[in-house]
Order: sequence, then structure tokens, then C-alpha cells
Amino acid sequence: MPDSTAPDQTEPDQAASADVVASEVGASAGLTSSSVADKPGPAVLVLEDGRRFVGRRYGSEGQALGEIVFATGMTGYQETLTDPSYAGQIVLMTAPHIGNTGMNDEDMESRQIWVAGFIVREPARIASNFRATRTLDDDLEAQGVVGISGIDTRAITRHIRSAGAMKSGIFSGDLFGLSDSEQLERVLAGAAMRGRNLSFEVSTVEPFSIPAQGERIGSVAVLDLGVKSSTLTYLAERGFEVLVLPQSVTAEHVLSLKPSALFFSNGPGDPAASDAHVTLLQEVLRAGIPYFGICFGNQLLGRALGFRTYKLPFGHRGINQPVLDKTTGRVEITSQNHGFAVDMPIEGVHESRTGFGRVEVSHYSLNDQVVEGIRCLDINAFSVQYHPEAASGPHDANHLFDRFRDVVLAAQSAVAGETK
Repeated sequence: MPDSTAPDQTEPDQAASADVVASEVGASAGLTSSSVADKPGPAVLVLEDGRRFVGRRYGSEGQALGEIVFATGMTGYQETLTDPSYAGQIVLMTAPHIGNTGMNDEDMESRQIWVAGFIVREPARIASNFRATRTLDDDLEAQGVVGISGIDTRAITRHIRSAGAMKSGIFSGDLFGLSDSEQLERVLAGAAMRGRNLSFEVSTVEPFSIPAQGERIGSVAVLDLGVKSSTLTYLAERGFEVLVLPQSVTAEHVLSLKPSALFFSNGPGDPAASDAHVTLLQEVLRAGIPYFGICFGNQLLGRALGFRTYKLPFGHRGINQPVLDKTTGRVEITSQNHGFAVDMPIEGVHESRTGFGRVEVSHYSLNDQVVEGIRCLDINAFSVQYHPEAASGPHDANHLFDRFRDVVLAAQSAVAGETK
């Protein structure tokens, strides 16, 4: 009798037959992945601690260097790939089968794919969805994203959870033939995420605006540190005229626009390397303008209030992160993507070290008690570490955009009352 514990292996002729079947099915029912026909060559993932995983080339051919992180979402890979917060990182998808719904223009969260590299267990052989206009493989190839497939993503995830996020590299094509030591040397020479400012790489170069939908309640200046398109849509839907600004703007320029509120977006990099953005935020807060920040914007508010930030061992990434809202006592399942966090005690009221009054932690992670939200008690400012815009879901935290709208309207009423 055959050994039932032996790994499932497909004979070469069987694999070839499967590829033919996949191509025929794809032609009639969906979009066929180019990888089926191309029979991609080998690729290797190299971690900075010397561990190596040999698989197949996926996407473009060549070299990818970056910090390896894992994302736990079973859906929403297009939103993950086009999230600017992933710039400089090689993303491993823990879900084993990726690419089955293809790619489209509507689900793009920004103008391009930002991940430095991409790792999947098993790429979909066909993309079959009524909204798909191309395959994931097509976009990876077209945008030069180097990836790898056919490796044990569960083993790598468990290793990262134990050893922490680290530098890594993917090598395919001619670079696959480099010696182990040469490949590791390239990985070690890559840039570390700690101390790295990536905002200038992902931010818009020119300012632009989006008109308010419905009744206009005012304008919000959005500092683009890697903003996602769904965030801008949700703000416009709340009646804000959205003024999207490059990350290089000054506080003087922001104040000259006379915005009703200020918003700091998500984005990649180390908040400790963004002192200019912290200074800008402090100056606008002192002018009494309401503030809402998400993800990177939460970390920068923490630093503006005088608290430090630190790097998490392996970060929070995925769409299944439980967070407790201390104000309501409600648990929300959230979308997250961050490798740094604010260092504050989650209980009690604290005094801002930079003169902004009383502050408290409004949300925290139920997995590891990491700070997930900040609320200022003496100024109109709050922030969360997760993504309430989460286009691919969940939508538990979408109400925070309504809370922001209420804060701005209350501030406008207060000013109107003072002028009477």
C-alpha cells in the first residue's frame, strides 16, 4: 500500500497535462496566468540569518531586496500590493492560494504596486472573476515585481514570528546562479527599515483636490505619506473637500489653506525618521485645527505629543486583527499594516510632554496589548493605528470617519458661538 504520509508529488507528465487543462479551462472560463505557459524557472528566498527556500520564479525575473513581512488576509491581495505602506518590504501571503480573482482598475489603492517583492505558496493558474481585466501575474511582470512561489510559507511565517522581521532577498534568472554567500551578502547590504524615511518615495509630487460629495462641511488638508484612494473617497463622502498635499509641505503652507481639519495618512518607514512631519503637526495643532491620523499618522501624533515609538518584532499585518475600543467597550476586527507602535501605558490619563494637555490610549490590540489608538482630551485630535478605510474589509471601524466629521462640526459650532 502507498505511504499515506508521503508528500503529494506530481509526476512531470502529469504536471504537464495539468498545465494544458488549466490553459484550456482558462481560455474558456477566465484569464490564463502567463506562468502556466512560461513554465517559470527556479528562484530562491534568502533571509539575513542564512536560511534559504528554493522555489519557482513568480512575476518578474531578477532581484528583490527588503524587509520580509507576512500578511494574513485571505482576500484583498490587490489592495495589499497597491498599499504604499508596504514600500520597501517583501510581502509573504499566509493564505496558500493567491490570484484567483485576477486584477482590475477599480480596486487599486494607489497608482502602482509598491511591495519590494512578493511570496505566495500557490499562484492561481487562472483568474476567473467578472471584474477581472488581467491576471495578477500580468501586473507583477508589467511592474517589475520579483516574486517566488512554491515554498513553505507556513514554515517561513512561523520562523518570522519567532525570530522577528528581517532583511531578505529573492533571486531568480541569472542571479539565482550566484553563490549562497554572494546572495547573502546582497541581502545583508540591503537597507534596514529602522531609521528609514520612505514618505518621499510614495507621496504625491503635486497637490490635488477632490470635491466634497453632498453637502460641503469644509475642507481637510491630507498629508500624503502613502495615502490610499479609499481613504480619500471616505473623506469626500463625509462632506469634506479633500486637499491632498505632498509630504514636503510646510506648516505655513497648510495654515495658508485655512483647512477645517488636518489628516495624516498611513505610510511606510520609521516614524522616528519623520521629525519634519512631527514639527508640522505640532504647529497645526497649536493653531487649534482638528486632527485625525491613521496608521503612520497615529505614530506621528504620539511623537508630536512627546511619546516615543518603537519597532515591533514582526508587526501587525492582515485583515483579522482584534482591537478593543475603550470608549465603547466594543471589539472591532480591523485591517492593519504597521511595524512600529507608540510607547504609552494603555491605562490611565497621561500628560503630553510637549504641552498639549491630557492624553489617553483609546484603543489597544487584544493580541499583544499594543497601542492602537490615541485620544487627546484637551485638544481636538485623535488617531488609530489600524485602517478604518479597509476597502477589502472588514468595515467595523469605518464609523471613525463619521466621528471625525462630528469632531469638525463641533469645532465649527464652538467657533461660531464664540464669535456671536
